[in-house]
Amino acid sequence: MSGVDGMSFEWSTNEALELAEGYVEKTGHHVFLTGKAGTGKTTFLKKLQETSSKRMITTAPTGVAALNAGGVTLHSFFQLPFGPFVPGSEAFERDQQRRFRISREKKNIIQSLDLLVIDEISMVRADLLDAVDAALRRHRRSDKPFGGVQLLMIGDLHQLSPVARSHEWELLQGCYNSVYFFDSHALSRTRFISIELEHIYRQSDDSFIRILNQVRDNRLEPESIQALNTRYDPDFVPDTEQGYITLTSHNKKAENINKCRLEELPGQEYLFSAKISGDFPEQIYPTAASLVLKKGAQVMFVRNDPGPEKLYYNGKIGRITSISRDEIQVLCPGEPEPVKVEPLTWENIKYTINEDTREIQEEVAGSFTQHPLKLAWAITIHKSQGLTFERAIIDVQNVFTHGQVYVALSRCKTMEGMVLGSPLAARGVGMDEAILGFDREIRQNPPGKEHLDQARVAYQQQLLLECFDMGRLESRLQYLLSLFKDNSRLVRITGGCDIKELEGLAGEVIEVSRVFLRELGGIFSPERLPESDSYIQERVRKGSRWFQGRLENLAGPLGDTGVETDNAEVKKRIVNALNNLQKDLAVKLAGIKSCEQGFSSAGYLQAVARAEVEFTPRSRKKPEASEWTESDIAHPELFQALKKWRQAKAREQNLAPYQILHQRVAVQIAVTLPATRAELKKIRGVGEKTIARFGQELLDMVADYRRKHGIEKVVLPEKPGSQSKEQPSKKIQAGDTRQVTLDLFRQGQSPDSIAENRGLTRSTIDTHLAYLIHQQELRIDELLSFELQKSIEQAISEVQGNSLKDIKEKLGDEVNYGQIKMVLAHQGTFIR
Repeated sequence: MSGVDGMSFEWSTNEALELAEGYVEKTGHHVFLTGKAGTGKTTFLKKLQETSSKRMITTAPTGVAALNAGGVTLHSFFQLPFGPFVPGSEAFERDQQRRFRISREKKNIIQSLDLLVIDEISMVRADLLDAVDAALRRHRRSDKPFGGVQLLMIGDLHQLSPVARSHEWELLQGCYNSVYFFDSHALSRTRFISIELEHIYRQSDDSFIRILNQVRDNRLEPESIQALNTRYDPDFVPDTEQGYITLTSHNKKAENINKCRLEELPGQEYLFSAKISGDFPEQIYPTAASLVLKKGAQVMFVRNDPGPEKLYYNGKIGRITSISRDEIQVLCPGEPEPVKVEPLTWENIKYTINEDTREIQEEVAGSFTQHPLKLAWAITIHKSQGLTFERAIIDVQNVFTHGQVYVALSRCKTMEGMVLGSPLAARGVGMDEAILGFDREIRQNPPGKEHLDQARVAYQQQLLLECFDMGRLESRLQYLLSLFKDNSRLVRITGGCDIKELEGLAGEVIEVSRVFLRELGGIFSPERLPESDSYIQERVRKGSRWFQGRLENLAGPLGDTGVETDNAEVKKRIVNALNNLQKDLAVKLAGIKSCEQGFSSAGYLQAVARAEVEFTPRSRKKPEASEWTESDIAHPELFQALKKWRQAKAREQNLAPYQILHQRVAVQIAVTLPATRAELKKIRGVGEKTIARFGQELLDMVADYRRKHGIEKVVLPEKPGSQSKEQPSKKIQAGDTRQVTLDLFRQGQSPDSIAENRGLTRSTIDTHLAYLIHQQELRIDELLSFELQKSIEQAISEVQGNSLKDIKEKLGDEVNYGQIKMVLAHQGTFIR
């Protein structure tokens, strides 16, 4: 398999990579995948993205890192504010709702998520990881660390570290032992494992690798310093053809070097402008949007060649040998022929739920098309992370964070290809004691194949127990029933729900569940995978069939239950409790159904994730023709007779009343007064078995009642939710045009597609959206990124009078008038 910078290796020869893949795919363990520079961490992630059976998303702490990893930033996905996260603070508790405001689609993704990948974990602060934990627990309604989602954390703590400004650390140091991710409170509640990749693919010189390892581990020996400093040459001037790049600590210095070297070249400058569409923030541009180049300029490729010939890779250096408005050719050192460079497209993705498959999928939010080149006489050490250079000049005189020296040196493939711009001193490669202590701790008990085998067994056993555990359903049901009982004077329950029936059926399910869980625990073996244990599979299949029937009986009356009350707050609480119970019931039923033909961890995870996504809360269900409720009964005498008959049959056969006839069925009979078996069979809940056992008795009771009261023709009340045929359909009036825009936006259409579909200009649609933000029908973060909002807000604060023209001039062409209107509307000012 090829790596992201041209490296190539085989998975089968790397035991650590196979071990990591086993833990991520076959267990629920949190994994910290680390390793020296050039050991294949990024390539592992790319393979996982292509092959994983788990529902996963990829994140990173910065925009550039997220783009390189093919994911999104932690802040944008979880809607986290920038700045320190202080767990338990009054300010956080007071502001919690605003911090975690998130779209329904993201909630669906979070609730059905199996695996969260965080790339470049070395740059993630402990408080940011705790903020992610809080978001996951909140939206998954779980007290487990990270809401029960598995974490894969990829990175090297000996490279770039998190940024904590002094005023931020003053707030955090009372909560955290260090700024690093491993000191997060949430992670300390887990037993995560650490896997270190040791085989280095970037360098092949053993002596150079040994020196790099000493730099990384803060144990640089005097002879190693001496060997490195033989590469110090303050007067070194590389030949134009050699392709040296300078790695420096500060962005300004790199920019100045590139600018001066370009100006020194003779000849015409050429400007290549990127094509940008949709949402593609400037901070993640992979190269300049306005790329200025000349013949003779030293450039670096910023993408792997997507073509079959693989003529270049990310980080490869070359020189422009031919350039025009239509064509650029780059010759790399040691290559016989120049490469014709065509524009490539980068995509800024967002995660969505596929409407057909209900799987998590990547959707393109925006794109950036440009020649995959940037000026490369110099680059910052920070931006060089993940790249490989044949020849480099290393300037570490002004490094300002630990790890920068190691990152810079480890970009080089050989010692001979490296020149030091300043001598290296031992003090320049110091490491934080917190990292060294963490390193020592995780090296004490490295995981191995035996531990992985045990973890796989434990994981499958855990999933099976989770599948048949009814504890959460029990607590949900008890809460709902307590609401019914505590508010019995305020609330009327409709739809045939009988509290005693619910308690009886649920009690049976819960009791059998406890017995079944004990049975499973007794037959589990620490050496055998449940998936391959024939006896366990037999018991699971039988258990699946039994629980399916009982849970479906429970789901029926719950689905038909309605609430009538004048107390809006009580109704809201009961509807929420019903929704939560019905969702948990739907997810539980889906998991148990997945075991109908035997248990598989992949099948179970897929089933429960799909059920999480597909559940529709009551308030969002499409209106359907409802069944009759007790309030529709015009024949209460018959209804009471049916209930007495049901009670007598239940005592006679030693069954619960609902096992004879559901009360909601009795309601339908008391309203419709069926005269034939065909009419009786039309009632939902009456099947062949019911007709065979009790059909004639029921019809005789109805016939006696109709004769007694002289009823020949049954007059039915109007069904709830039905409309008279004469009632005209509501037409959209001219004043509803903003509502139409809102409806289309809620359906997932972009502003551009709304404008096109409605035959309106984009500026008109933007004005609609600004008005909807002003009226609090839309949130601004549904339309603009956090970074863009802040940029526009800054410009507004610097311009007096809210002049759109002045604000636009200050922001330039990257921002349109509609976006400015949206921010002003968010601030309370609506401009047409």
